[in-house]
Amino acid sequence: MTELVVLADAQGNRIGTMPKAEVHHADTPLHLAFSCYVFDPAGRLLVTRRALDKATFPGLETNSVCGHPGPEEELADAVVRRAAHELGLTLADVRLVLPNYAYRAEFRGVVEHELCPVFAAFMGDGTTTVTLDPAEVHESEWVPWAVFSAEVLGGARDVSPWSREQVGLLVMLGPDPRHWPVSPLTALPPAFRPDRP
Repeated sequence: MTELVVLADAQGNRIGTMPKAEVHHADTPLHLAFSCYVFDPAGRLLVTRRALDKATFPGLETNSVCGHPGPEEELADAVVRRAAHELGLTLADVRLVLPNYAYRAEFRGVVEHELCPVFAAFMGDGTTTVTLDPAEVHESEWVPWAVFSAEVLGGARDVSPWSREQVGLLVMLGPDPRHWPVSPLTALPPAFRPDRP
């Protein structure tokens, strides 16, 4: 089955779809995506390193999981699906924290250009053992949020360009991810909203 990515205009409205395999190149069109930061009960963030042979931004350290919602898929459902696929984790507590984040970045001639709302997700008291999909994730580690954010903002930890920007925005929400304000789904760009036409 061909995986489709949803395309958007500059106002955040849907304008069509394109096969994922054809989207990313030197002139990538704006499309829908998400980023998620997964935390364990101790407040540690799951930091991942992208697979070394990924077409986009291979080998870079980044947030826990990223992905694209399908054309008829609710955004939070896409977050849960990708976390299960890439990390082997079952997410139950998923919160929208940066509804309007967007970025454009280039690495080795390939561009990412995304409307990319950011989520925080919290693991329960059960297992935090990850099962990585090697096609997506090269390695992972649990890092205290305070340590990770300080290293990223201080330049001691090199991460993906979107993660670097997102961390700067997330720390402004407060020091404890569990207390970050949760945004309603109505704050998302129109293309993501469950009440879209």
